[in-house]
Amino acid sequence: MPNPSKPPDRPRVALLIESSRAYGRRTLFGVARYVREHRPWSIFLQERSLGEKCPEWLKDWKGDGIIARVESRQIAEGIKRLRIPAVDVRYLLRNLGWPSVRPDDAAAARLAFEHLRERGFRQFAFCGFNGADYSDVRRDSFQACVTNAGLPCHIYTDSTTLRKTTTQEHEARGLKDSEHVVRWLENLPKPIGLMACNDIRGQQVLNACRVAGISVPEEVAVIGVDNDEMLCELSDPPLSSVSLDTERIGYEAASLLDQMIAGKQPKQELILVQPAGVVTRRSTDVLAIEDRHITTATQYIREHACEGIDVSNVLKVVPLSRSTLERRFYRVLGHSPKEEILRTRLARAKQLLAETDFSLAQVASKVGFEHPEYLSVIFKKKTTLTPGEFRAQARVAAGSDRFAHDATVAAK
Repeated sequence: MPNPSKPPDRPRVALLIESSRAYGRRTLFGVARYVREHRPWSIFLQERSLGEKCPEWLKDWKGDGIIARVESRQIAEGIKRLRIPAVDVRYLLRNLGWPSVRPDDAAAARLAFEHLRERGFRQFAFCGFNGADYSDVRRDSFQACVTNAGLPCHIYTDSTTLRKTTTQEHEARGLKDSEHVVRWLENLPKPIGLMACNDIRGQQVLNACRVAGISVPEEVAVIGVDNDEMLCELSDPPLSSVSLDTERIGYEAASLLDQMIAGKQPKQELILVQPAGVVTRRSTDVLAIEDRHITTATQYIREHACEGIDVSNVLKVVPLSRSTLERRFYRVLGHSPKEEILRTRLARAKQLLAETDFSLAQVASKVGFEHPEYLSVIFKKKTTLTPGEFRAQARVAAGSDRFAHDATVAAK
C-alpha cells in the first residue's frame, strides 16, 4: 500500500534480486541508473542467488519500498508482512496486488524466429523446460510464428512436466534429460533452426548436438534467450541469443516504486519490456538455403550491400530475371532482395553506432547511404529509434555488466 505520509527525502529500498546471474545484475544496474538520474535512495542489498528464500534481516527491516524477483510464496509473504510498496520483476505469482515488470517473451520468440528465417531455414524446432512459465510462452509464440509462415515446427517434449517448481529445478532437470534430447535431435529433419527457451537450455542443446555428432550450425542452428555473455561464450560453438533489455526492466521497476512511495497508484498491473535485439554468434552463423542461386545472391548482398549496390548489381551475379529473383527470394527468405540489402546495411549501421564514435555522416557513408538524413529516416522507421537514441542505449547496455557492481553498493 502506498505510504500516506510525506514521502521520504531518501527512501530506504530493499532489492531482492539475484546478483549471481547476468540477468539479475543488469536489472540491478537499471535500478542504479534510475537512482542516479533522479533522487538518491538508501539501497539495502546482499549477494543472492536465484531462488533463495526471503532473507532473515527483512523480518525486522524498516523501509519504504522493495523491488523483488518473487519466485516463491515464501518471499511474497515475507514482503507482504511489511505492508510497504513493492514491485515484482518476475510475475510468476499472480494477484499479489503489486505491479510487475518483465520481458516480453512473445516478442523474444518472434525475434528468434525472424533471425532463423533470415538464414534460410524452412524447418524449425523449440527446446524448452516444459512447465516453466516463461518457456511455455516462448514455445507457444515461436510455434505460432512458424505456423503462420506455413512452415513445420517440432517441439521437444518429455514424459515429465514440472510446473510448481523453481527455475533451478527446471534447469537441473535439463541436465538429467540429455540422452532424451540427443535422441530427439537425431530424429529432427536437417537442416533446422532451433530456439532454446534460454541460454542455459541452449548450451544443453549444443552439448547434446556434440554427443550426437550433429554439426552446428550447418545441420542444427541454435539460438537462446538472455544473452548471458559468459554462458554464451562458454558454449561450443558460441551461442547466439536474444538480448533481453533487463536494464530497462530495472529502470522501469524503480520508476514505478518511486511513484508508489510518493503515494501514487500504478496505472497498470504488468509492464512488458521489449527485447533489445539478437546477438549473433557462431551457433547460427550459416545460410541454410537449398536454392544455390539465392545462396549466391544472398552472400553477394551480405558482402557488398554497404558499397551502395542495388538489385541490378545482384542480377549480374545470378542468371535470373528480376521477377524470378524476387519471387524465389520471397519463397526462401520471406522478403525481397531490396529489403535484404537494406537489412544488411542497417545491421552494419547498428554495429558502427554501438562500437565506434563515428559521426552519423561517417556511418551513413560506410553503409552505402549518400545522405545521413535518409539513413536517419530509414533507421527510425525500422527500429523506432533515432541513430542517436540507439547509440545511447547500446552504450548503456555495453556498460551494464562493467558497472553492475555499482548497483550492489548503497546509494548513500
